[in-house]
Amino acid sequence: MTERRYDPTRGEWVTFATHRQNRTFLPPADQCPLCPTAPGGPPTEIPRASYELVTFDNRFPSFTAHPPEPSVAGDALTPVEPAVGHAEVVVFTGDHDATLAELPVTRLRALVDVWADRTTVLGRRPEIGYVFPFENKGEEIGVTLHHPHGQIYGYPDIPPIPAQEISAARRYRELHGSCVWCDVVIREEGSERLVVTGDAFAAYVPFWARFPYQVYISARRHAPALPSLTAPERDDLARVLKQVLVAYDGLFGFSMPYVMAVHQEPAVPGHAAVTHLHLELSPPYRTATRRKYLAGSELAAGAYVTDLAPERTAAALRDVLARSAADDGHGEDRPAA
Repeated sequence: MTERRYDPTRGEWVTFATHRQNRTFLPPADQCPLCPTAPGGPPTEIPRASYELVTFDNRFPSFTAHPPEPSVAGDALTPVEPAVGHAEVVVFTGDHDATLAELPVTRLRALVDVWADRTTVLGRRPEIGYVFPFENKGEEIGVTLHHPHGQIYGYPDIPPIPAQEISAARRYRELHGSCVWCDVVIREEGSERLVVTGDAFAAYVPFWARFPYQVYISARRHAPALPSLTAPERDDLARVLKQVLVAYDGLFGFSMPYVMAVHQEPAVPGHAAVTHLHLELSPPYRTATRRKYLAGSELAAGAYVTDLAPERTAAALRDVLARSAADDGHGEDRPAA
């Protein structure tokens, strides 16, 4: 069963992929399906003795190019349609015990290229409306495989949160004649919420942060999507992302779980003026021992209540980067002053 059912009370589609209930769940390291295939060992998803970056189709996809027909009949009130689209896995390294934060900037730079390339390739498919690279990191987030990896979804339409951002940006442009994200970046670059700035990208805790240590990494110019980035801009995105991940891991003394999501221009035309490339990183911790849970107000009302001020959390992340730079004796990126 892989189908989408429409919720007319919210105007949103919900995807059902019941085969994912039986996907591989936290296997021991010697049975990891994302590790390289060891000589004489059982085959894994990646039949190579070593690798750097790998992408392949998800064995338990939420969306496919040729899904089965829906299991139930829809009607005018509650339409049903096949879950057409795409889902693939991006494996960051052959090292089972590594994290993205521990990989060199050159590997993150290669990942940016992979994201951009897959955005271009998948965006050409007529059944795909939005290409969405993301990473779920940590058991606290709900990962089912520990090996460092992310995913790329090709949705058949623009999913609700990017659609809401686009709608808000369109209204803002009609009122003010400018891009809301461009204006936000200018504001945050001069604020206490800035974490690190590069030549092409800025990382900041947003004024409206929904998680205490949420960080946005936004293009400083109006770049709508990953493929539109120049080579120097891709270099800078990799460097700034590395700094944010280092700050997260140094914050509480453990490897920080998070959801990282790339928001960019849809595959369907007509949105370049109101989409602005940015990454959203949302960790669940508010202290070393306390998490930010989504409960009644957040899940049931969609109204977030955040426990710490963005100015305070940005300062804590800057302090980590300052200590890291002092320990190294230099810093290749520029933490905010």
